[in-house]
Amino acid sequence: MNLYDLTTPCLVLDHERLRNNARKMKERVASLGAKLRPHVKTHKCIEVAHIQTAGQEERIAVSTLEEGRVFSAAGFSDVLYTVPIEPGKFCAAIKLSRECERLRLITDDLSVPPILNNLARRAGVRLDVLMDVDCGYGRTGVIPNTGTAKELARTIANSSNLSFNGLLTHAGHAYRAESKQELLSIAHRERDSVFDFANELRCLGVEVPLISIGSTPTVHAVDHLRGIDEARPGNYIFYDVFQATLGTCRFEDCAITVLAAIVSRDRTRRQIVCDAGAIALSKDRGPFEFDPACGYGRVLDLEGNDLGVRLDSLSQEHGLATVEDATALDKLKVGMRVRILVNHSCLSAAQHDFYHILDNGEIVSQWKRYRNW
Repeated sequence: MNLYDLTTPCLVLDHERLRNNARKMKERVASLGAKLRPHVKTHKCIEVAHIQTAGQEERIAVSTLEEGRVFSAAGFSDVLYTVPIEPGKFCAAIKLSRECERLRLITDDLSVPPILNNLARRAGVRLDVLMDVDCGYGRTGVIPNTGTAKELARTIANSSNLSFNGLLTHAGHAYRAESKQELLSIAHRERDSVFDFANELRCLGVEVPLISIGSTPTVHAVDHLRGIDEARPGNYIFYDVFQATLGTCRFEDCAITVLAAIVSRDRTRRQIVCDAGAIALSKDRGPFEFDPACGYGRVLDLEGNDLGVRLDSLSQEHGLATVEDATALDKLKVGMRVRILVNHSCLSAAQHDFYHILDNGEIVSQWKRYRNW
C-alpha cells in the first residue's frame, strides 16, 4: 500500500525515524548517567513504547490512569503517573495498583496523603508516592527546601500505607528558552534543585529512593545527570516543528506527518486549501516566538521534501496556505497529496485513532493509538 491508498486526513509515522529517535535517546540518557523512563503520552501506542524500552526495564511515565491501565495490561511493569493525584481518582489508582507490578503516584498537596493513606489502608494496598517539585516552571510542585515541602515529605514517609518514593520535577519552561545558554541554565536548575533538596531530606532522616526529572529539550542540553536516577523525555520519539526550530533536533528527524489532500486552489488569491484542519492537526501555534511565520504546519511533498509553504490558518476541516510563487502554485493541484509536518506532535497525534506506518515509501502496518482517559 502506498500513501495514495490512504483516506485523508490521516496520521503517517516514519518507522526508520522512529527507531533512530528511540535509539539515540536511549544512548543519550545512558551516557549522562541515568535510566530512561519514556513518557508515553506523546504517542499512547503499545508498539511505539516497546521500541522505546527495548533491552531495558520497561519503566514508563503516563499522563492518565487509563494510559497506565492499557500499558500495564500490555506488560509494562513500572508505571509512573505524572499528574498530581486528586481524591476523585483515588479509587482508580488503587485499582490500577493491583493490576500492575508497580504504580507510582505524585502529589504536591499536604491534604492528599492522609486521605489517600486511609483509603489504601482500608483497601489493603501500599502505594508509592513521589513529591512533585517546582524547578521554575510554575505549573505544579512544591518549592524545594521550604517548610511545606519538608512537611509533605515527612507526612508521606510516616504514613502506614504510603511509601515516600522520592522527588519528581519537570522543566516545562525549557520549551520557551530563547538561547542555548538559557536552555542549559534551565536544565541545570531542573537537575540541581531536586538533587540538592534530596540531600537535604536525607540529612533530615528521610530516605529518597528515586529522583525523576526530564523533558526532551533539557535532556538534550544537560551535561550530566550524576545523582539523578531517571529522565522522562517524551516528545523525542516523534519530535516536531517546535523541537526542530528550538534546535533540539533536525527537521529530518521528525517522524510524524499528517497526510492531506489539496481540495481547492485559487490562483487569484494565491492560495491552496487542504482537508486537514484543526480536527486533524490541532491549533497549536508552534514556535511563533522564534519563527513568527511558522503558521500551523509545514507543507511537504510525499517524499518529505519541504515545499516552502506554511498553513496560515485552520478551520475545523480546512487548512489554508498562501503560495506566493506562481510556479509552485501551478504544481499544487487539486487531488494532490501532501504531508503536513506538525507544530506539536503530541497534540496532533491526539486527534487520530491510528498510525499508518511508513517504511521505505510503503505503508506496511497500522498501529492503534489509545485515546481514553
